[in-house]
Amino acid sequence: MAPRKSKKKAPSFRKLLKTSNIKIENKLKNRQFKQQSIAKKHRKEQKKLKQALNNAATRTPLPLERYKKRPEDEEDEEEFEETLPVDMMEEDDLEQMKAMAQKASFLTRDLSSSEPVHARKRKQENVMDKYEKVPRLMQKEQEKELIHLLPIKDKTGIIPQTMEKPVVKKAEKENEDEGDGDGAEEVNAPKPLPLLTTQELVVLRRKRLEERKVCIAALGSSILSDPSANIKKLKELRSMLVELDPYVAVTVRKLVMVSLMEIFKDIVPSYRIRPLTEAEKSTKVKKETQQLREFEEGLVSQYKFYLENLEQTVKDWKQMKKKKSDVVSLKSYKGLAEVAVKCLCELLVALPHFNFHNNIIVMIVPLMNHDCKKISEMSCEAVRKLFKQDKVGQASLGMVKVISGLVKSRNYEVKPEVLKALLCLRVKEVEVKKDADDIAPKKRFMNFKEKRKHLSRMQRKWKKAEEKLEKELLEAEATECKEKKLKLHTETLNIVFLTYFRILKKAQKSILLPCVLEGLAKFAHLINVEFFDDLLIVLHKLVESGDLSYRESLHCIQTAFHVLSGQGDVLNIDPLKFYTHLYKTLLRLHAGTANDDMIIVLQCLDVMLTKRRKQVSVQRALAFIKRLTTLSLQVLPNSTVGILATNRVLMHTFPKSDILLDNESQGSGIYLPELDEPEYCNPQNTSLWELHTLQRHYHPIVRKFAAHLIVGAPSEGSGALNVDLSRKSATDLFEDYSIKGMTFNPPVATPSSKKKEKFTIGDALLDSDLKKQIDSHLEATSIPSDLNFAAHFRKVARFGTMVFNT
Repeated sequence: MAPRKSKKKAPSFRKLLKTSNIKIENKLKNRQFKQQSIAKKHRKEQKKLKQALNNAATRTPLPLERYKKRPEDEEDEEEFEETLPVDMMEEDDLEQMKAMAQKASFLTRDLSSSEPVHARKRKQENVMDKYEKVPRLMQKEQEKELIHLLPIKDKTGIIPQTMEKPVVKKAEKENEDEGDGDGAEEVNAPKPLPLLTTQELVVLRRKRLEERKVCIAALGSSILSDPSANIKKLKELRSMLVELDPYVAVTVRKLVMVSLMEIFKDIVPSYRIRPLTEAEKSTKVKKETQQLREFEEGLVSQYKFYLENLEQTVKDWKQMKKKKSDVVSLKSYKGLAEVAVKCLCELLVALPHFNFHNNIIVMIVPLMNHDCKKISEMSCEAVRKLFKQDKVGQASLGMVKVISGLVKSRNYEVKPEVLKALLCLRVKEVEVKKDADDIAPKKRFMNFKEKRKHLSRMQRKWKKAEEKLEKELLEAEATECKEKKLKLHTETLNIVFLTYFRILKKAQKSILLPCVLEGLAKFAHLINVEFFDDLLIVLHKLVESGDLSYRESLHCIQTAFHVLSGQGDVLNIDPLKFYTHLYKTLLRLHAGTANDDMIIVLQCLDVMLTKRRKQVSVQRALAFIKRLTTLSLQVLPNSTVGILATNRVLMHTFPKSDILLDNESQGSGIYLPELDEPEYCNPQNTSLWELHTLQRHYHPIVRKFAAHLIVGAPSEGSGALNVDLSRKSATDLFEDYSIKGMTFNPPVATPSSKKKEKFTIGDALLDSDLKKQIDSHLEATSIPSDLNFAAHFRKVARFGTMVFNT
């Protein structure tokens, strides 16, 4: 019977090729698995062998136990040996006993061995075998691991490729670690100072300083060239703030502080960086966005650490505590603190929008009241700059809050400069009334339906482009929200006035009172109407008390009239007492170089007389014009120019004041210059004779104004002033012609070089009788003792009446 045929089909070539590939892959996998298992077993054996070697090396044999015998037992043994009958034994027997004792197993066996007591002695015992069995330390190399590479296909088949993994020896690692440790110790631990001469020390210090400067410059330039890529170098540069080289430590720290300050001013963005939320951290973003996040995070952290270093420097100087590891002397702390405060002030002004600005404010404000004059001036100047450049008001609000808290916490015992800084606030720009641009309706863009209805396709296309351009222009011209700005300024002013009113109520005799009065005079037009009555009563009491200086009383008057000229017009209050006080104290004005009070006087006159012209009588205006003209004779040229400019404005405001240019008197009575009441001193019966004196003044501008006022202060004609002089206010003229630099503006002409004629002794008098009378009086040696001036005056008066009657 024929063999049964198999029904299976013969496999094709592709199938055979496919199966052969699978078999080859399986073989490779099996081979790799076997290699891995063999290597794993080998590693385990090596691990066990290492452990055994370590145990054998560290194990120490236990010593045999020895018991000390008691002294009683020793005495008993000696007595027993003495009682033994040794003399009765023969010498041969004694030697035999000693030989047997030496061969006894219980005496000669090693008690520390673990062999049984009655074990037979091995014959032909080899000493070398025992020595080989003892484990010993062997120098073994670390096992080399294999890295499996991509296989190579050849005619014979696939050839696997492997490579030995490079292994760093432990000795090299230890040497590297030791080297790193030594380097760290060299960086951290200061080198001992070698014994050098002064010249060598200077050269060494210069060399090291140049090296540090090059390093700082290299790091700074690399950071500025690409901040996002080199943000990590900020940490390297900041680490130089703890320079430990005693030769250059102070200078290097100062240079690093200033360099980091300039770097942060350049690379800090124009927005505030907020921390990311958990949801934002978990979401996937683009590569550019991730790089930007990393840059912002690194920048904020390094900026924070830098500010902490500056703060710690200032604290160390305040506490005068020297650290153990610090190589800077206590005397150098002040210089470092000054540089740190300078950097903080620069960052306060340059980066008011960035993170940690409130922290800088908290550090700077207490330094405004510091005893060190230089640091206090730097802090106050930085705060004033911040107030002047802050257009929105957010930074100013934070600063005012901290200043108010400082004044209250110190019980109003702070320097006046702290409150004087508040005068630089830009709150005067707030306007309650809306502008025409705000009232006008905003332009509305057309919607899609309107465009389709009224415009063609091409017109719609142009309209779309036009609206897009207009939106971009509006975004470019966008400013801060006026409502937000108004709200911030209102809150700022509330805190300022709260501080001022507290001082007026609780510390009227404080040195802060002049600053408070000056601040109220500046911001009085923004005070709420509800406080007007109480404020005017307090100001009047301060003026009448007589405890104020002249400048403080002027500030009180200025504040009162600012209040009444603004929202106070609705109040029915007569400020006659303030007019009287200013009129009375005008002649007390300082006539020397310290004439800074004159500008306050000019501002008060402008508010009291010019802006309130409807509430001022002619008698009051005439009295002030006469008093001011008298005052112009005794003050400096710039003050005289300001007073004459004020008189010119008053003569234009009150046309009836031209009677002061007449020699004839009007009405009854005579002028009473010593009277303190401007309403009752009869100013209409006098004239401005001082102008004739001022026409011969040494200052050319004073002469021009005097000649202009004598002819009635005309606006046109030959007696009119130049446009430059006529359009400027009195305060501007006072500032323009100031002589603070000890120079005249314009320069005064030098006197003529003609020599004065000598006085000739002889018949110089024309009247011979008068000459004889003078000579007789000069030759008389005795002086009459009875000098009755009253009788002489009556005699002259009687003679005058007789002449008048005839």
